[in-house]
Amino acid sequence: MSDAPASMNKEKSRKFRETGSTHFGDTDFAEESIDQIGDATWGEVASACCNHDAEGWGKIFIGACGALFFLYFFLFSLELLGNSAKVLGGCSAGGLLSEDTNPVAGLVIGELATALVQSSSTTTSIVVTLVGAEAVDVKSGIYLIMGANIGTSVTNTIVAMGQMGSGDQLERAFAGATVHDLFNLLSVAVLFPIELITGYLYAITKAMLPDTVEKGDKWAGPLKKIVSPLASRVLKANKDVIKDVATKKVESCDSYYPVACIDGIEDYANCATKCDKAAGESFANGDCGRVGLITCDKTIGCPAFFQNGATRQDDATSGGVCLFLSLCLLMACLMGLVNVLQRGLMGMSTRIIYKATKVPGVFAILIGAAITVLVQSSSITTSVLTPIVGLGVIQIEQMLPLTLGANIGTTITGLLASLVSGKVEALQVALAHLFFNLSGILIWYPIPFMRMIPLNGAKALGKWTQRSRLVPPIYILVAFFIIPLGLLGLSALFAEKTTGFTVLGAFLVILVAAGIARFVWWWLKQEGRAKFITFLDTRSAMAETKRTLPEDMQYLKAKVSQLAEHTGLPEDEEEGVEMDIEVQPKEISGGTAEEEVVVVEEAAAVEEEAAAVTESADIAKSAD
Repeated sequence: MSDAPASMNKEKSRKFRETGSTHFGDTDFAEESIDQIGDATWGEVASACCNHDAEGWGKIFIGACGALFFLYFFLFSLELLGNSAKVLGGCSAGGLLSEDTNPVAGLVIGELATALVQSSSTTTSIVVTLVGAEAVDVKSGIYLIMGANIGTSVTNTIVAMGQMGSGDQLERAFAGATVHDLFNLLSVAVLFPIELITGYLYAITKAMLPDTVEKGDKWAGPLKKIVSPLASRVLKANKDVIKDVATKKVESCDSYYPVACIDGIEDYANCATKCDKAAGESFANGDCGRVGLITCDKTIGCPAFFQNGATRQDDATSGGVCLFLSLCLLMACLMGLVNVLQRGLMGMSTRIIYKATKVPGVFAILIGAAITVLVQSSSITTSVLTPIVGLGVIQIEQMLPLTLGANIGTTITGLLASLVSGKVEALQVALAHLFFNLSGILIWYPIPFMRMIPLNGAKALGKWTQRSRLVPPIYILVAFFIIPLGLLGLSALFAEKTTGFTVLGAFLVILVAAGIARFVWWWLKQEGRAKFITFLDTRSAMAETKRTLPEDMQYLKAKVSQLAEHTGLPEDEEEGVEMDIEVQPKEISGGTAEEEVVVVEEAAAVEEEAAAVTESADIAKSAD
């Protein structure tokens, strides 16, 4: 019986395989680094891809159908998540974008607005519209676009949290997601002060502008035509409300409530058709309906969560319910997709996969850009790639250029929106978005040691998730909300332009700068990193102790009962009372000297286990 497990372990470890290659499903799969992956031939790739019997092709077909099923509803849940976020945060995002801001506040507002609506494409389109309507100047629009670049990466970071069940998968997925975050943050950290001092993006794009821009038609990607119809039957967000609030056409979202449909008929013509003011139509005369943050679709009609007579609170409630449902569906589809892919890849050599997916960085950037243009969302591109990185199919070194391509692809949305507006200034902001991303790529990708900065940072964040599952949610809160809100508060003090607030703001800036410098010194020079990792390890050990403590106590009680039965000692029936067991070999009757020695050894072992469990309990109590 002992030989069977040994042979099974040999089959599932690269250490016992002649080729030394790792296969999916190996017990030591996570231990292989990218430089340890051997090189395969294209012949091996073709054989692994195409050399199957009838049963094998049948399994591949079923697996492909299952993967497409889960992928479709994964994309559907992302679309529903975006619509829900727009319904819940649209008014707040529109209000933020409408404010006259300084550069720092503009950067933060762009990030917060994108995090609220879960779509940089929406934020970019609104900013371009604002610039085209002359509600925001071009320079402020550039800072808003920079912030939107940061906020767009929150979606795939949330998706990475869906792989909490496996520590190794979570590590790889979270690293794959945060490499996008870190690239965007580092690009802003370098290019924001350069733009603030020199205005190079403004100057370059100004020089490229034509005299006039002809209006173009709005273009929707093919994926939108596949996924949006189903999502629109559940919930459809009204982006016009967000734009009207941002451009100050209305004071607040309350101007669109309560929702009213002509004669109570819930369809697009009676609810969402706008009044023709030139023909003298008005809502007050009952000539047209009125919709709020949830609207109807021209071809599909009104969604399931649309309600005639709804108040703003009713729409917010519907948005909250859909947000919860979309997150549940997102996690379910993510688990299903990962499971199907795992089964399909089981036993496949990493050499084969690495050879098939390894492409030059420039081509990977082009692939990422092309995919993003097709799906019209960098969030969708990176969110789909994140679980694949978690499985180990794509290495984080390959994920980086794909996300850089996604950053370029998402600028196409802004360019298209600028063409629809027909304004030269709107085109300038859209071009600034493109050149900002191109500048970031030129700084952080071509030179190897510069490229390693976001890669190493993402890998470190991924490793921390192995030590504590709290790292991802804390990271999201701190990086995307707490720090931006703090910066927004500081900038607001200087915006008051009074001596008191300016002095207070300067004092707080000095304190923050000193705190950051002190933290960097502690982290680098006082073994702060090692202390932080030790803290995470301690928390992980405490959590593991709490989890296993009931089982340990049951095991100890069983051992004490066995010992009491063997020695004839009475059991202490009262729970929670410590037992002081002292075995006297000479008082045991009817046993040989060897049996007495065995009893003594068993008693000693039980006492050691009792001491260990008691120590674990003390640790758990101290943790509480």
